[in-house]
Formats: sequence, structure tokens, C-alpha cells
Amino acid sequence: MITCFDIGGTAIKSARASSPRDIKALDKVPTPLDDFEAFAAAIGRIATEATGNDHSLVAISLAGIIDSDTGRITCANIPCIDGRPLVADLSAILKRPVLIANDADCFALAEAIAGAGRGHRVVFGAILGSGVGGGVIIDGKILSGAGGFAGEWGHGPISATSAGSPPVAIPRFPCGCGQTGCIDVVGSARGLERLHRHLHGADASSTEIIDAWTDGNAKAARTVDCHVDILSDALSLVVNVLGASIVPVGGGLSNSQPLIERIDLGVRSRILRRTNKPLVVRGECRIEPGLIGAGLLGLAEVQS
Repeated sequence: MITCFDIGGTAIKSARASSPRDIKALDKVPTPLDDFEAFAAAIGRIATEATGNDHSLVAISLAGIIDSDTGRITCANIPCIDGRPLVADLSAILKRPVLIANDADCFALAEAIAGAGRGHRVVFGAILGSGVGGGVIIDGKILSGAGGFAGEWGHGPISATSAGSPPVAIPRFPCGCGQTGCIDVVGSARGLERLHRHLHGADASSTEIIDAWTDGNAKAARTVDCHVDILSDALSLVVNVLGASIVPVGGGLSNSQPLIERIDLGVRSRILRRTNKPLVVRGECRIEPGLIGAGLLGLAEVQS
């Protein structure tokens, strides 16, 4: 039995996992953002209550990247852990083995093992939410690249400078990562809003844009057309490079089934492999995929 956690800038969610089919939610507490001792203590208390003092493994999903060379984490939304050799620090304090993976990787793992990717050898889990991210699963294992990065298709100056039918010019917007023209800046929920503002000079939330589109609004339809065009270009390249046979999608924008279906059609029309089967699909792990992924990661480790 292990304890797994999904940790964000607001809350620490936890579960107890004894098998891939038996992952039970436990406590949810606020995340201590500026006090590492309090952060570690919260994890330790929950783990002890869940499994006792048996020094069983702790598996964590969080929105950060651990450098595979230095072991140090980059995690802007939890300042007290940013820059720390987090696995080593937590292991020493908790006196338990600790595994940590990026939340997008944990989402992808959950989908590959327990969700839409079951039975597929190469799974690319795509996140379309407040940002654009992803994780790569090959033969049931997370692919972790140099520096801890893999599946980060949202970043890199590749966003199209025209999109839609008929084509319209799209600026290369600056990205928070320091580059210009990233998919993250136009493909995320905030990116959809940015695109709508550029095209129509009007502010609307991503939810309002999607709702208006499904209701037949012409301006919203123009925004979605451009959005899907840009995303499909980039995602088709990811599929061609990885050879993924399924792309489960999570994040807020995945709540719109019509949007996912449009992206799927766009991607399948661009990739080298021809298939009539859906490729880009809504993720099936709708409740706590981070916890499920962390649990699966930890269970695989103790069973290996």
C-alpha cells in the first residue's frame, strides 16, 4: 500500500492505493506555499494516518519539473519547494521513499493505464487548460527527457502566423516562457480568449466563446476555427514524431466534446497515418487524474 498526492498551488489532495483498481481518496488540505517544514509535515501526517509508520512509498503529482541531472525542481506556484532537491529533501524528512512526477505526466499515465489509452503502446496525453502541456507514455511508462522535459508541445516558436478559412493573420504573441509564438499562448483557454480579442476586439471567457460557438454564433465560430487550425497543425506534428495511436485530452477545454471532435478531425487530416478511428479523444479519467497517475506510478515502483 502507498500514499499518493496531487499537489497544486491551492490544495494537497491525497489517496491511499493498494492496487490499480483500489485508489481511495483521503484528505485534502491547503498547500503551504512559503513554509517547507509545514509542506513536508502535511504530507507526512497524511501518509502516517494512511499507512502507519511502515515507511511505505509516497508518490506525488505536481505542477513542476524535476531536473534529471540535479534533482532540483522548478515549481513557480509553490515557492517553498522551488529550486530544492525535492525528492532527497522529502525522503530524508519523511523517512520514506518518495517518487515525484509532473502532473501532465501523471494525467497521461492515468489515461494510458486506466483511461482512454488502455491497450495502446504509445500514448500522448495532451492538456488544454490554463496552459498547453502533455506527457508521453511508452509501454506503460512515463518518458522523461533531458532536464526532466518531455511532451511539452505548448512551448517553442512554432505557432502559425495565419489560420482559419479563409486565412487571417495571427500575431506571434509573447509567451511567459520567454519565447514568442508558442502554442501555449493561443491554444490554451487564455489563448482562446486572446485569439477572440484579436479577431473581434471583444473580451469573452473561454467558456462563453465555446458556448456561443455551439449556439451558432458566427464570431465565436471564426475564433474556434482559427484555434482548431493552429492546434491541429502543432498536434499533428507531435503525433507524427511520436507515433502515438491515441491522444487523450484533459484540462478545461476538454469539457467541450464538440471542440475535441473538431481537433480530432483536424489532426487526422494532417498526419501521415490514415485512420477512420478517433485519435484525439476526451480523457476518461475525469475525476482526480493526477491522483490516479501518482498512485499507478507508485504501485508500479513497489511491484517492480
